[in-house]
Amino acid sequence: MMKTYPLHSISLEEAKQKQFALVDEICREFEGAEFLNLGDLGVVQPGNKPSYAGKAERVLARFFHAEKAILVTGAGTGAIRWGLTAMLKPNSRVLVHKAPVYPTTLTSLNGLNATLIEADFNDLEDIRKVMQEQDVDGAIVQYTRQKPDDSYEMQAVIDTIKACKDIPIITDDNYAAMKVSKIGVELGADLSAFSAFKLLGPEGVGILLGKAELIDEVERNNYSGGSKVQGWQAMELLRMLVYAPVALAIQAEENERIVHALNDGRIPEIKDAFLANAQSKVLLVEFREDIAEAVLEEAQKLGAAPNPVGAESKYEVVPMFYRVSGTFLKNDPTLKKRMIRINPMRGGSETILRILKESIRKVKECS
Repeated sequence: MMKTYPLHSISLEEAKQKQFALVDEICREFEGAEFLNLGDLGVVQPGNKPSYAGKAERVLARFFHAEKAILVTGAGTGAIRWGLTAMLKPNSRVLVHKAPVYPTTLTSLNGLNATLIEADFNDLEDIRKVMQEQDVDGAIVQYTRQKPDDSYEMQAVIDTIKACKDIPIITDDNYAAMKVSKIGVELGADLSAFSAFKLLGPEGVGILLGKAELIDEVERNNYSGGSKVQGWQAMELLRMLVYAPVALAIQAEENERIVHALNDGRIPEIKDAFLANAQSKVLLVEFREDIAEAVLEEAQKLGAAPNPVGAESKYEVVPMFYRVSGTFLKNDPTLKKRMIRINPMRGGSETILRILKESIRKVKECS
């Protein structure tokens, strides 16, 4: 049995409180008539940006307990890239987890000609050892798991790095924001970056929060009108972000129900089922026989999405039945034939169990 350490999801009650807190901050920033508005356009003065984008940024900063926030183009990748650019000089030495760096993050680090200094974030002593032996200028910590056996706690990693040397830390909070109780900047990181698209928001918008001096640097580097997130995008982001925590908490509840049902032997053809952050929190299902690829074909015919769009974006309503991640396949290539990942999205546990049963039955009929 594969051992994984998924992030702890907030409860439905905690998610409701996040929704209420966000609405409260919206009420503090917007007049009622203003919020019933699609927002403005262009480099409005003062601020050199749409005024409604500025209002949305102030809401986000207060909601996530950050000094300042900025909306950027390029989704989560853009937010991470601008954050790295603000806190690091070219040719910097950057602390990373001893694991495959997410491809687009690696591209951003390569663009800065950064030297990557690896430490095992699962082992706090290894972080201390590396920080003592190496000259490090900054760090990036991915909130969700980079490999199957990752178990590190974000708070402990941030505290350990800061105790060794007060270097700037950016956290990649994609797939964690609105699912966990606190994001990186709320745990002591200098910057937090994530995609609005993964939280039911508009395509291409990234959220960067943290120290005011770093956010101001990003603001200066995005001076031109074409680089601005427009008012209508900011308003769509806020409207949809309100619904994200509750929707994601329900998703987490259904994942737990499915795991218990499958591990109780509800479907005899399934050997094992467990949760993992790969990268979004998903259900991994291992079959007793090499039928994974055939099951995926049948599941799509029964209404399951065959691939992600933005990984939990506003378009992803039906459950996703998909191959296991490349990281897992690197560990064990044979998993491709006997394991799949499932994300319920907005679907219920009974729908997922029905599609699984029907898909397996059709595969067996054809074999």
